[in-house]
Amino acid sequence: MQNQGIKVEKSSFEFKGNTCYEYFISANIRGRDVKIKLGPSDPLDKGGYAVLDIVFGNEDTAEFVVEPFEFQDATGKIITGKRYIVRTTDKETGEIFECAVKPVRNSDKSLLAMLIK
Repeated sequence: MQNQGIKVEKSSFEFKGNTCYEYFISANIRGRDVKIKLGPSDPLDKGGYAVLDIVFGNEDTAEFVVEPFEFQDATGKIITGKRYIVRTTDKETGEIFECAVKPVRNSDKSLLAMLIK
């Protein structure tokens, strides 16, 4: 696992009278301030946001971890890639909480690739 010192931030906003949260990485790429939005690894799983809320707990930031993976598919082809994880550690118990995430939009995916090069 690679921890590159990148932090994921949590910010609240109001939507239809409810408080919701967004998760993002604030960065500066080639002199431009950018906001890379992250969400659950399965965009159709709305419960994934509840998991992110639990991971963050009362904190406004969490650790961003890049985890490389490699496996062989049914045809024998080797598939490699990266998995992105948001992680916090409970200060009292030392228990680790984590959730897989991915960039929300294609532009977020491109910006994240530039950031972690």
